[in-house]
Amino acid sequence: MNITYLPNTNELISCLEKSPAEFTKFDIINFVKTRKIEFVNFMYPGGDHKLKTLNFVINSEDYLNSILTYGERVDGSSLFPYIEAGNSDLYVLPRFRTAFIDPFAARPTLAMLCSFFDRKGNPLETSSEFTLRKADRIFTEKTGMKFQAMVELEYYVTGSYEHSGAFAAPDQKGYHESAPYAHFNEFRKECMAHIARVGGQIKYGHNEVGNFMFDGKLYEQNEIEFLPADIAQTADSMLLAQWIIRNLAAQRGLDITFAPKIATGKAGSGMHVHLRIMKNGVNQFVEDGKLSDTARRAIAGLIKLAPSITAFGNMRPSSYARLVPHQEAPTNVCWGDSNRSVLIRVPLGWTTCKNMLSEINPLEDRTQTNAEFKQTVEIRSPDATADIYLLLAGLSTACAYGLQMPDALEVAQATYVDVNIHREENREKLRMLEKLPTSCHESAEKLNEQRAIYQADGIFTPKLIDNIIHQLNTFKEEKTTYAL
Repeated sequence: MNITYLPNTNELISCLEKSPAEFTKFDIINFVKTRKIEFVNFMYPGGDHKLKTLNFVINSEDYLNSILTYGERVDGSSLFPYIEAGNSDLYVLPRFRTAFIDPFAARPTLAMLCSFFDRKGNPLETSSEFTLRKADRIFTEKTGMKFQAMVELEYYVTGSYEHSGAFAAPDQKGYHESAPYAHFNEFRKECMAHIARVGGQIKYGHNEVGNFMFDGKLYEQNEIEFLPADIAQTADSMLLAQWIIRNLAAQRGLDITFAPKIATGKAGSGMHVHLRIMKNGVNQFVEDGKLSDTARRAIAGLIKLAPSITAFGNMRPSSYARLVPHQEAPTNVCWGDSNRSVLIRVPLGWTTCKNMLSEINPLEDRTQTNAEFKQTVEIRSPDATADIYLLLAGLSTACAYGLQMPDALEVAQATYVDVNIHREENREKLRMLEKLPTSCHESAEKLNEQRAIYQADGIFTPKLIDNIIHQLNTFKEEKTTYAL
């Protein structure tokens, strides 16, 4: 098999010369033996959405085969607040396609993400990962199409005053800034390289708008954006990306926060999600160079379920401090083209039918190129407090719902906005639009109102919805208010 790999490829892919989806137990055992791997880590998210780790020291091939075949027991009550201690045992089994070399381990270590199973050997119904798998499968069964997503992960890096040196970007003017005015570019590139080597498909990274000095410290906002992928892979990549960024920051003596809002009047950090629907390798969001009816129907579904989607995508009180006007964060349920004041944005999609490359590179082929596969639809409300698995399952459910709505095109037409809705001259337009929830409690109420849609196909179980509502209602917070 003749395949050329680039430096940032997952080491298992280059060694086994096959895609992760083709990894088998035999492959994992053979890799451990030939690469002299000493430890195997099972990793899985807990109720706080952070990765937990179980270490195995490999002392025989029989033992390795045993843990890869049967998994191991864990205490579910210590991982999830809704599992009682009296009946808490869960199984964790590794998903071989997620295998990667742990870049932070002192000794050679292979890590894999795991799935949860109950005492009867069935997938854990309240598991976020299993919920996403169901959503992915049912979307394809109902539509004959494949749902994909890509994520923009924003975060702040904090360093001492010395990091700023003699150069500093103007306050809140850090967008795409280069060194020496940007001070953590190399740290971000190191994060990107590690993420790529554990299997993350990265599109690009850059400095974001937010940057400021406070109490002798420099706060600089960064973003890493990922390529479109199947939603299960996207969710896994987000978990690992945050784990890697935190680990590298700890090694470098830096502070990292994915918090949605860290200072009043400063740019908040979102986790925007771009969506597209594919069929036979063709992007269904574009038709004849324009946004298709399929895309508009999917948007209508997102519009209908937008109030309850915040229950999956904005799970802490600080989320709602970000969702305020004039901060490029949505406050109302509407959509538009290239409009950053709306909830759902249709970004530029290379549908101009012009070869821009040859315009400035005369030696390049001047024949027309087709890049319609790049067109996405972006939902701008989520942030990194989200349970990424539940969020993507919810977005998939919403788009599938929109594709079946009889009045979907009418809903899309009625909620389209082509102006900045926060300008004074558009005050009346703003008043006509439904508002997003302004607190965890309000999001819980909206989820309860719309829960039947999420439960209709068995994707979200009633118990899981109850758990999310309970979790959101544990926060005692004031509603976010602002002047119209």
